[in-house]
Parts: sequence; structure tokens; C-alpha cells
Amino acid sequence: MTRLVLVLLLAAAPANAADILKNIDVFQLERAVDPQISPDGSRIAYERRAFDIMADRSVSSIWVIDSDGDNHLPLLVDGGSFSGQRWSPGGDRLAYVSQVEGRGPQIHVLWVDTGQTAVLTNVQNAPGSLAWSPDGDWLAFSMLVPAKREPLATPPAAPQGAEWAPGAKVIDTMPFRADGRGYLQPGNTHVFVVPADGGTPRQLTSGEYDHGGQLAWTSDSKRILFAANRQKNYQHDPVESELWSVEVADGELSQLTDRNGPDFGPAISPDGKSVAYRGFDDHMMGYENVGVYVLDLASGETRKISGDFDRSIGDVQWAGNSRSFYVRYDDHGRTHLASMSMSGNVESITDDLGGVVMGRPYTSGDFSVASNGAFAYTAGTATRPADLGTGRGNRATRRLTALNEDALGHKSISAIEEIAWRSSADGLDIQGWLAFPPGFDPDRKYPLILEIHGGPRAAYGPQFSPEIQLYAAAGYVVLYANPRGSTSYGYDFVNEIHHNYPSEDYDDLMSGVDAVIERGYIDEEQLFVTGGSGGGVLTAWIVGKTDRFAAAVVAKPVINWISHTLTADGTHTWTRYWFEKKPWEDFATYWAQSPLSLVGNVTTPTALLTGEADYRTPIGESEQYYHALMLRKVPTVLIRIPEAPHGIVTRPSHLIAKVDNILAWFQRYRKTD
Repeated sequence: MTRLVLVLLLAAAPANAADILKNIDVFQLERAVDPQISPDGSRIAYERRAFDIMADRSVSSIWVIDSDGDNHLPLLVDGGSFSGQRWSPGGDRLAYVSQVEGRGPQIHVLWVDTGQTAVLTNVQNAPGSLAWSPDGDWLAFSMLVPAKREPLATPPAAPQGAEWAPGAKVIDTMPFRADGRGYLQPGNTHVFVVPADGGTPRQLTSGEYDHGGQLAWTSDSKRILFAANRQKNYQHDPVESELWSVEVADGELSQLTDRNGPDFGPAISPDGKSVAYRGFDDHMMGYENVGVYVLDLASGETRKISGDFDRSIGDVQWAGNSRSFYVRYDDHGRTHLASMSMSGNVESITDDLGGVVMGRPYTSGDFSVASNGAFAYTAGTATRPADLGTGRGNRATRRLTALNEDALGHKSISAIEEIAWRSSADGLDIQGWLAFPPGFDPDRKYPLILEIHGGPRAAYGPQFSPEIQLYAAAGYVVLYANPRGSTSYGYDFVNEIHHNYPSEDYDDLMSGVDAVIERGYIDEEQLFVTGGSGGGVLTAWIVGKTDRFAAAVVAKPVINWISHTLTADGTHTWTRYWFEKKPWEDFATYWAQSPLSLVGNVTTPTALLTGEADYRTPIGESEQYYHALMLRKVPTVLIRIPEAPHGIVTRPSHLIAKVDNILAWFQRYRKTD
């Protein structure tokens, strides 16, 4: 009955063309990110992200709002970039990071009541992970310290006035480049402190190891806790990390945890006696649930709090006392904020965290906690990006902002409906969502787009997605789903694809397409498929297995696992956790799981789309498939997005280019009435 009512409502509201979401509307979208509630719970400072249509980039400002929704005011707005806001223990100051002309990103402090600001640092690299000492006298932060490298060879001096080519670049580290960051500057991340009233930053850690992540001060303001991988073979075991502490007075290090697996994200209890953190035992699986642990600082004893809770914990913060926590986790495509007791009992408070990711409908969400147990969080829906929400304990939450009503309130936004089916492979339950064209009429026939998420160990949910909305606005019913291998359904479900990807996830998706067709409003001759990253892998796999789709767009894919594992930015991850052996030790398995092995079957018109600065699934993967399709005379094009990294949508025009080119390719093979 619920679905019937929804469809009738959609059918009863025909959309005016002027009210349908258009590509240019992407520039008008805003979202709340990283909400920070003040220590007394009275105010919330948050990063408000928008897009500058002239500069074609994201811009961020810092706004503040009372926890009752009053006094919603900008603190820092000038069209620049402000981030990392953190309240002082007294709630009178706000530290943040922003650009200083000619000096790059620097730490600033704002006196909230007077509006006065001061620049605290003059550092050469971007500071991050700001953390106030409990006494309010210091700010800790992490920052890259460049390494000094001796040249492998010394070139002769060029004659005066000569214009020689740039010198050789010698690389001796791994990884040497990272998606979204490009070629990495040699060096390591270290922990620093700077006086809160300004002065010279002091480096506390050293050595050829990275130290950082979330920083936590002990209650006496004498030590800082952080995560680090300080083993000799750290380059070859990038998942490993332990909790360490460093003495602010003299830089003395102490190791706090010791096991095979990562420990990270320390948070000191309000009474100063315990440390909550997250981690897991490394069993060389493609995925492990991240659990919650508590370390007693006096005895050094650690115990797992989350027990056998079969979901991964995305964040843990003390709930204003030393007896319980707030945690974030995904369940069936929804992101929950929940309470967790010391005995591991979990009780969901709300499941509407989200809206932080801009692009596709991935699960997401941020939250923070005040000293009195009140919290602030990013509240998203299927029809709006993240707003601010607040609550306390297990009481009902409240939404404080409506950042996109001016941009979207008059638009015919696609409604999102949940759908479920059983896989034809083995009867496994699969969950997905449908987006309908504005003015949807169930008595008509519509083309269908199957849109597949990346990861593949990730999850979609009922979250606002400009890409999905634009596909629906173009007249398509859109199916997006969480096939096996997706997170938020438990350990067994996600590891169905361990050393087995792609596999029956193909059947999960085809069964979903069949389930939608059975509803009667899909034209079976107008089926289209696309997906990015892991979804690009599956899209290429699909067209190698079936010709039922009229056209496909394979976005930022892995086409050849042999070449990918040795050229992408996560070589150790792929070869340690995704396969049992190295490529030269098991060529047959790598090849059998490569979509390129099926290219001889492809007849579907198939386009390739990848960012030219993609180092996660380098564009050479797409080029291989493009050439193979050209050799086979299968209709194809190679769509290259200049300067775009793996995510592509870091600039609004890139998101628009991605969606427009996918729709244009589909339009070539779409039947018109």
C-alpha cells in the first residue's frame, strides 16, 4: 500500500520543465559539514560548503547557530576556505585553518564574542587535526615534514643562460603518488604544538614514520595520544598502526597498544582515566568490522566494548560522561547515530545522518558531543543535502537548518523508494532504491538506468545525490543498489566477494533489474547501465556477460587487475587483501577476474569515462578497454575529464561533465516517443 500511495502521488504531480533540476543547479547546492558543538552545548559551529560558479570550486565558510535554532550567523565568510573549526575548552575561542596570502594554510584563532582573529602559525605545509589542550594553553596539530633526499646523480652545471630540461626525479618510497594529491612530497607527518596565544610551533615526534590522525590530550595537558605505524616495514604493511603518546615537555614516546591490526582514533574519557579508540584484528580479509575498545591508562589493560556487534563503527565519542559513548555506524544503507554502553549495548538514536558526500548517494555523516552529552550532527535526506541536527541522549532529534530550500524548494525533486529482492544466484536478500522522473506515470513505459556504486566495499542509501537526481530529471527511472560486497549488512555479506570479485554480485544486480521490470513501467529495450570505480568494474563485467543493455558507460574502472595492482596508489592493499598472491604468482586468477578477459563477448555500445588525474584507477585502465573495443569495432568513445582525480566531482563542472556525457551517450541509443 505504501508504494501504491507513493506512485499515485508522483503521478498526480506532473512536473513543469522549468521546475526540473538542471545541471547548472549543481552550483547552487550547499551542505553542512563537520558540526562542532560548544563544550556547554549552547552553540554549534559548522563548515558551510557551497560552490563558486566563477571559480568552479568548492568554497567553505564557518557559521554558528544556537542549539535551539536561533542566531544563525556567519563567523568567517569571504569566499575563501575555512575548515577544521574546534572550540576551546572554555568555549570562548574557535581555532580553524584558513589560507594566508603568500603563506598557504595557517592556524587561526577567533575570539567568538568580539570577532577578533589572530594567525598563530607561519608553517610551510598545511596543518591538520587541530586539538586544544584541556587547560586551553596549547593547540596540537599534525603536519608534513619534508624529507631531505640526497640526489642519486649530480648533473653538470648548465651554462649561464641555458634552458635545460627539468632534472630527473628519483623515487624510492611507496606509495609515491596518491589520488587527489598527485605525486607525493617525500616526508612524514608529525605532531606539533603551538601556544594558543601565538608563537613558534614545536615538533614533538620525529623519524621516518607517520604520526597523526585524530589527536587527543590527556586531562593534565601533559601528553598527546595519536596513531602511528612505527614498524620497520611500515611501507609494506600500511594497514597496521598502534596508539602512542608523546610527552609535551620532552617528546618522550610511549606505545600504548600492541597487536596485529590498526588502532586509531583515540578519545580521552571526561574523567581522564580511559581512552576509547577503534580498530580490528587483521586477518588478511578484504573487510573487517571496526570495533570499539577502551584502554585503562593506569593499568594499560584494553578490552573490546563493541563485542560481536556486526557493523563497523565509523566514529566513537564519549557521551558527556565516562560510562557511555555515541557511535556512528551504517545499517542497511542508513547511517545511524547511536548510544553504546560499556557493556556493548547499542541503541539507535537517529538514522538520518548523511548528505555530506556530493555526487552519488553514499552513506556519510559527521557528529560531535558537548560536555553535557548534547550532540550536533549532519542530517541528510533523499531530497536534501546535509543540514544541521541536534539532540541529547535518546530524546528525539531536531533539525536546525534548511540550507537548500532556496535552491530546491521550488524544484520537482525525484522521490526515492526502497525496493528489495532475492538474488537469482542463491536467494540472498538484496536492497536497493528507485528514483522516479518528476511527473512519473506508472501507466507509461520508461527507460531504466542501473547505477552501480564503487568501493566495492561501500554502501548506497536514501541520500541526496545530484547525479541520481539529474538522471531522473532526464526521464529515466534509476535503480541503485547494494549488491553483495556492500557494507552495512554485516561481516558475512560484505565478505561474500573476498577473493571473489566480480562474481555473484552480477546476479544480484541482474535480479534487481528483473524485479523493477516486473512492476510494469520499464521498457525492456531501453535498459542502460553505468557505475564508477568498483561500479565501473561491474559495468564492464556486465556488458561482457549480457547484451540486454542498450548502452553502457564504464566510469573510472579497473579493467585489468594485473596492470592495476602495479600502477594504482594502493598496490599493497590490492595484493595483500584483494588477492591471495602477487600477480606473477597467480596470473590466472587476476586475469579471470579482469573485465578485459570478457571483452571478446561485448556487443553493447560502451563508453569509457575517467579523470586524467585519477591515480586510484589510472586512466590507462580505460584506455586498454577503449582500444580493445575499437579493435572489435564495438561502438565506443573515451571521455577524459581533464585534471579530475578519481572522485571526479571535486569541481562542480566535472560533476556536470560526467552526468552530461553519460546522458548524451545513452541518448544516442535511447528510443524517443
